[in-house]
Amino acid sequence: MKKVITYGSFDLFHEGHRSILRRAREMGDSLIVGVTTEQYDVYRGKINLVDSLMRRIDNVRKTGLADEIIVEDHEGQKAEDIQKYAIDLFVIGSDWRGQFDYLDQYCEVKYLDRTQNISSTDIRRGRQGFVLLGIAGTGRAAGRLAREIRFVSGVEARAAYNPSLESARTFAGLYGIESACDNYEAFLEKTDAVYIATPHATHYDYARHAILAGRHVLCEKPMTLSAQETRELFELANDCGVVLMEAVKTAYAPAFLNLLAVARCGRIGTVYDVECAFTKLIPEDKNAREYEPKTGGSFTELASYSLLPIIKILGRDYRVEFRYFRGLNGCDIYAKALFAYDNATASAKTGIGVKSEGQLLISGTRGYILARSPWWLTKTFEVCYENPEDNETFSGPFPGCGLRFEIADFTRNITDPNARNYKFSREDSVAASGIIEQFLRERNGLWLKEP
Repeated sequence: MKKVITYGSFDLFHEGHRSILRRAREMGDSLIVGVTTEQYDVYRGKINLVDSLMRRIDNVRKTGLADEIIVEDHEGQKAEDIQKYAIDLFVIGSDWRGQFDYLDQYCEVKYLDRTQNISSTDIRRGRQGFVLLGIAGTGRAAGRLAREIRFVSGVEARAAYNPSLESARTFAGLYGIESACDNYEAFLEKTDAVYIATPHATHYDYARHAILAGRHVLCEKPMTLSAQETRELFELANDCGVVLMEAVKTAYAPAFLNLLAVARCGRIGTVYDVECAFTKLIPEDKNAREYEPKTGGSFTELASYSLLPIIKILGRDYRVEFRYFRGLNGCDIYAKALFAYDNATASAKTGIGVKSEGQLLISGTRGYILARSPWWLTKTFEVCYENPEDNETFSGPFPGCGLRFEIADFTRNITDPNARNYKFSREDSVAASGIIEQFLRERNGLWLKEP
């Protein structure tokens, strides 16, 4: 009796899936089908499945082609299953060609050609829930998002914008984006939503224009350089019925969300202190964005990350003061924000000309949480107690550069009327903008008074 096995997500079940199952079934006497969990797909880098696991299993069952259905939930399970079920033949779609050749030590491996002109992506495009995204700005951040968006279901990069048409065309060509524009209104007409990755001082105008045009907005940090402007954008987005989110990618990472839950649940007792640092060395260049006299510097560049755990854990009722050192063009090359709460303290360190240990330390009455450098790319963290034998380590997926979760949340908030952005909320964005505004007023005000 020849046993065959295959695996897949089987999201938005279609004729292509049925064809794969039918051909697999014809190659043996019995067929086992492995359906992946959403968590395992996230681990593999595929985010935003539409159908639940139970619905996907039920769709496979309804075909009548599977003799047995199992759930795939971890790396290495295919090799385990092949041996467990005494499998003779492993089959998978041809888009995975070569990636499972290592299984030939256990059984025969065969790649089946996909059904032409049909895919889950095509089905999503035909649904109201598919988002056409425009990317405003063509720098490093925009490039990272353009690379990551292809791993997220339900969204597609459709247009690129830069005031320089040549730059927009180069960017669009590099990332396979259909349209390139140097006119912002024409750019907006091609999109359902926009990602804004332009210089800090331009965020407000670009976001406001997009919101008034009825476009959803994912804006790079900091959203604006003042609390009032950020508040105005959220009020306008609410009035226009569109989604507005700030792109602080760490806020959407599973391991960081788990870290917040551990900090809040009392596991380390009452939290009395949060220390957070994010520094990276950027060569001094008077023409570089990071050294722009009014809006450049380490704090505007990196504080959105360092402020994140402080605001999320200790809240928004604080007093804050700053210490900083200047470099080229009067910009701060190193800054520290010191927070005083009624029953806690915190500090946020940033640097573009001074290097420090980039860790997050949360101190409580029963223990502490440590996320080691680079904490903002949160994959693991430790919970440490008085007795080291009680220490625990937690981890979570962080595929690519971490933007997939941010993009997935943005897409879900657009397409799901019941979705709510709590991971980096309106109030969080307003608070962060207010702290950055206070810092810039102090830094630039003192600088202007100097000879």
